Amino acid sequence: MDLSFYSNFSNSLAAQEAQINKLQQQISTGLSVQTPDQNPAAYETAALGTAQVSRLANDNTTQAAIQVQLGSVNNAYSATTALFNNVQTIVEQALNGTTNSQNMNALAGQVKSAMQQLLAIGNTTAPNGTYLFGGSRAGLAPFQANSSGNIVYFGDGGQSQATIAQAATASTIANGDVFVSSLQGDGTSSITAASSNGGSGQILPQGVVNAAAATAFQQGTSPITVSFSTSGTQTTYTATQGGSTIASGPLTSSGTSGTSVQLAGVDYQITGQPASGDSFTIAPARPQSAFTLLKNLYTALANAGSTPSQVAQTNQVLNQSLAGLAQYQQAVTTAQAQNGVTLQAISAAAAGNTNQSTEAQTTVQNAVAVNMPSAIASLDQTLTALQAAMKTFGNVQSLSLFNYV
Repeated sequence: MDLSFYSNFSNSLAAQEAQINKLQQQISTGLSVQTPDQNPAAYETAALGTAQVSRLANDNTTQAAIQVQLGSVNNAYSATTALFNNVQTIVEQALNGTTNSQNMNALAGQVKSAMQQLLAIGNTTAPNGTYLFGGSRAGLAPFQANSSGNIVYFGDGGQSQATIAQAATASTIANGDVFVSSLQGDGTSSITAASSNGGSGQILPQGVVNAAAATAFQQGTSPITVSFSTSGTQTTYTATQGGSTIASGPLTSSGTSGTSVQLAGVDYQITGQPASGDSFTIAPARPQSAFTLLKNLYTALANAGSTPSQVAQTNQVLNQSLAGLAQYQQAVTTAQAQNGVTLQAISAAAAGNTNQSTEAQTTVQNAVAVNMPSAIASLDQTLTALQAAMKTFGNVQSLSLFNYV
């Protein structure tokens, strides 16, 4: 008896069943290639594309975390700017010449409140619980009072970079330099009136007239002393530095319009009426924390007197503080702008990553994704063929001649 019919039918049946299983698996997974042996080139293309999609997803996760962190930093900068603008208004009110002692005390209270608010801003925490401005020491409150009651910075200037896109990184942390690094006064000099002054004179910077000389003075260590003497009705000034006289002359008026004096590359105006023996020290500007700036403002307002000499002493401090405040306003604006540039770069990188991820996913799909309509049609055809074969086999098996053979 010839058994080849059975073996041929059995082999055909097994092949059709294997094809059905393959097609069903492709349809259920959506993949036409699942192992390297099925299509080595397509499998490699898909593996590389999948790895790229994973890397881009990790970058996007990093980007999102940095955006949250730097978004909080941006909000803190905005709050600081609003605070400094409010303090500027307070100082301008105090300088308008119509504020009485009671109002000056009220203004002092507002500055004290601003000091507390600034401390809270400086110690702002991110959503993850770390301190925004601690640098690499983000687990420690960056601004704390020392034994003298002065606010000092306990953070550092540490930097940390994270990958946000191919060949692109972004800073993940901020530091507190913006609150502690600006220079006193106008950024060139700090002017202090002697506490014993009895006149109503003040010295106010008007602007730089020689940038090289002003920079050399600021970077140096030798202060300038301006003293006054009176003979009859004429008051004269003498400016000395390092024991040498560098400028002298009479005041051009009683002080109502002021006298212009150029010292170390800066134009200064002497206003009011200094008394004989009064003196001022013009020192190179040094870094002054915003907390010290506000503390000096508070002290000046809280202790403001009403005599002409007391008003002049207070106004000298207020004018210096107003100039120093401008330094911090500019510093915060610059820091916020730089922070904004970083946020823009992150947004651009995120958009680029999304586009790359879409392209990579398309490449993977093209390499290993099943053609669903074709696969379904093939499955239907194979099932139909299998059913027909089974039916034919049944009919043949029922023939008497077949039984006989």
